[in-house]
Amino acid sequence: DVPLSSLLVIIGSTARETLMDKGIWEETRQKYPFKPMAKFLQTGDVAVTNDANLAYYAVISIGTPPQFFKVIIDTGSSNLWVPSVNCSSTACQNHTRFNPAKSSTFTWANTSVFVQYGTGNFSGLLAYDNVTVGSISVSHQIFGLSQTEADFFASVVTDGIMGLAFPSISASNATPVFDNMITQGLVNQSLFSIYLSRNPTGSVLTFGGIDSSYYTGQITWIPLSAQTYWQVSMASVRVKGKVAACTGGCQAIVDSGTSLIIGPDSDINNINNLIGATTDQNGDTTVNCSNISNLPAVTFTLSGSSFTLPASAYILQISNVCFSGFSPGSPDFWILGDVFIRQFYVVFNRQNNMIGLAQAVNVSSATNASSAVNECVYTTLGFLLSVCFSLVCVYSGSPILSFLI
Repeated sequence: DVPLSSLLVIIGSTARETLMDKGIWEETRQKYPFKPMAKFLQTGDVAVTNDANLAYYAVISIGTPPQFFKVIIDTGSSNLWVPSVNCSSTACQNHTRFNPAKSSTFTWANTSVFVQYGTGNFSGLLAYDNVTVGSISVSHQIFGLSQTEADFFASVVTDGIMGLAFPSISASNATPVFDNMITQGLVNQSLFSIYLSRNPTGSVLTFGGIDSSYYTGQITWIPLSAQTYWQVSMASVRVKGKVAACTGGCQAIVDSGTSLIIGPDSDINNINNLIGATTDQNGDTTVNCSNISNLPAVTFTLSGSSFTLPASAYILQISNVCFSGFSPGSPDFWILGDVFIRQFYVVFNRQNNMIGLAQAVNVSSATNASSAVNECVYTTLGFLLSVCFSLVCVYSGSPILSFLI
């Protein structure tokens, strides 16, 4: 049997708190506006935003001998990319850059790539090399090498992104990393599982299996409504026992690359009103920190099953300010980001096209369990300015990445 591979996922410190401490939060917010839906809409650009709470990333290696990179674990996109040694942008200078000349297994794909973000752009070339994630080594994996990056990337701790969505939204039909794991027989099962901790350490991404030490009770399986993103049908969102949003049903995407829960403006405003949140002149939606224990739970009904978030899950406290984890910005569907995912152990099942959800173990239990996993861990923490941080942003499955042959 092929053994499971568990990869410890690192959590960055809060971007907002870091920038507040430096006294440049408002300046940065204005320079890089919050556009959470950019990666899901046919707009031709992807916004790299700065209204983040937390971001999760892991260390992978590319090439022979290995060159190591910190990449965002993103179930909302399908492509892998890292900076190139040939990149001259300031953003690249501040990150680890891949050097093709130092890898004996590297080959070019002879394809250029250009990505337009709402806050700049990324351009580069596609190539092939061996990629190691945890204990799994994928041969001849296609990935992007940036030659230019937006200045914004100079502010983030991560080097690149590893997408874990379906190949149908992968730019230029590039095979995603997990698909190659399946094809090359590197995993026992065509699924991967994610546990996200609130602590700096303790989060785990497991390829090819399910680790029961990270959840309690049974896993509830929810069929996918599309095989593009990890998308499911949602019947309603309830607060205080009454339908507060998603009246008549809606679609939701489970996305580890989005920090908050994003929904249509009217629905989000209604939820925030019901939990007693208020929005100030800067656009921050907050609650009284002393009142968190009295706030109502919010329940999401997915394919007939209910999943409840207590206030402790959807309220994000930074210093002495408590922010709502519900943010507007979607025209007609929802993004269930890290605020939602942290409450559950999530299984992304490609074999049966389902998502599995089980109640996550408490933080202290998860931290103890993760200490037994012997994998490469990057321990230097930093901050990441990203709420939606993906390369593919088209709801229909068509990539916005332009590949020039």
